[in-house]
Amino acid sequence: MDKLKILVVDDESRMRKLVKDFLIKSNFEVLEAQDGAQALDIFFDRNDIDLVILDVMMPKMDGWEVCREIRAYSKVPIIMLTAKSDERDELQGFELGVDEYISKPFSPKILVARVEAILRRTNQLSADEVIEAGGIVLNKAAHMVTIDGEQVELSYKEFELLAYFMENKGLALSREKILNSVWNYDYFGDARTIDTHVKKLRSKMGQKGDMIKTIWGMGYKFEI
Repeated sequence: MDKLKILVVDDESRMRKLVKDFLIKSNFEVLEAQDGAQALDIFFDRNDIDLVILDVMMPKMDGWEVCREIRAYSKVPIIMLTAKSDERDELQGFELGVDEYISKPFSPKILVARVEAILRRTNQLSADEVIEAGGIVLNKAAHMVTIDGEQVELSYKEFELLAYFMENKGLALSREKILNSVWNYDYFGDARTIDTHVKKLRSKMGQKGDMIKTIWGMGYKFEI
């Protein structure tokens, strides 16, 4: 089986080497880019990148611009690295379709764990796994959602969140349980991450967004 390919984009060579060394130890193939323009050249030239680790602050083209360009054509998972811990940056990242958001300095082992968690989910989908509920059809293999026959474009994390809700229809789900199941790692932030994603998911679902009920003080429940 071919190794999964990770594109690491950072203008600091030491940071790239640190991340690359840990990823190679975990049996990934790593490609490097030192700025945003080079990253896009590699990404669109190769067309076989499985995940992108992207620094925000870079010369020529910053991480946000790179993310926008990639998201216009691809749903490949993206992990953003930033030296800032500004909540506005984090929210902007999620709005652009970033899947994970890690502030520097970080533990390379934690980064690798998050990479593995995302790739485990995106590569363990059975070919015929389809969930249906209340006019919503979610096809895990095709990574596609239709509502009353109309296709709905969701980010990777929104898709995972909806799948989790549909698989646990009728059950009260705490924010902690959602974080552990959908984000699949020990999350060090707070529940606003979930609330941000739920808000966006509801808006994309239109009237069907009402199926995601808020349980005040606890979390959410998916009901038809």
